[in-house]
Amino acid sequence: MTQDRLSLKVQRLGASFPERMVALPDGSQIAWREAGAAAAGDDFAVVMLHGISSGAASWLDVAVPLAAQVRVLAWDAPGYGASTPLPQPAPTDADYARVLAQSLEILGVRRCVLLGHSLGALTAARLSCADVQGYCDRVDALVLVSPAGGYGAPAQAARQAEVRRTRLAALAEKGVAGLAAEIDRRLVSQEAPEAVREWVRWNTARMSASGYAQAVELLCSGDLGRAAGRLSMPVHVWVGEHDVVTPPAACLGWAELLGANYRTLANAGHASPVEQPVVIAQGLASLLTPGTSRQP
Repeated sequence: MTQDRLSLKVQRLGASFPERMVALPDGSQIAWREAGAAAAGDDFAVVMLHGISSGAASWLDVAVPLAAQVRVLAWDAPGYGASTPLPQPAPTDADYARVLAQSLEILGVRRCVLLGHSLGALTAARLSCADVQGYCDRVDALVLVSPAGGYGAPAQAARQAEVRRTRLAALAEKGVAGLAAEIDRRLVSQEAPEAVREWVRWNTARMSASGYAQAVELLCSGDLGRAAGRLSMPVHVWVGEHDVVTPPAACLGWAELLGANYRTLANAGHASPVEQPVVIAQGLASLLTPGTSRQP
């Protein structure tokens, strides 16, 4: 993607998936991107949560085709973009889920299809299986795309320490710009075009070091396995066939543990919402029930 093409994509982002700020009761704010408009009296939306090296803008090409049918929302997680970091130095999935529930309440979302990609899966699952301000029963369907399982299980203690050390050391050594410069090497398939790689790098480059460091703590303390037996809605696990970060075999294991429907996505690596956005959008559209779509 040339600089001109990147500039055009950023312009399309602002026009088609604009940012809005949500002020929370404690004075903090969360940046959301929104496409589509809810019909009068409609309180439904598709809600999308990004991964550890990404942001709300990564969902642009998923949101645009969906917007003709339904309201679409994607957040910059606390500490990402213009969103206020969490006050806890080592926040947990419950802390992120609490802010998510507050945001959705203010946005008027009473029902949703909730999608969490990679690290976002931990927050999505936490909101869906725990009574966080009464929101868990409002999730019509939960979609986990290349879910990060986290390292919070007791058996993962040694691995947790290693992940924390290596992630924070890489951040200190390379900075956000250095991480962004090489992030596409692991996040997309070998056949991914340069335009896809550039968009992945652009989203990573917008991270803040402090927000990323907090997200590392979420990764280390989270445990997707805690959701087992606690999800009452339909659950779907999707993964790119070429994903080397959360490989298909690992995602199949999570699907079996959570009683989820499992699907592999052709020609996609870990960043499938960027690499195969139309496939993701079509999959989400198939989950919409009558009354959630504005199309007849």
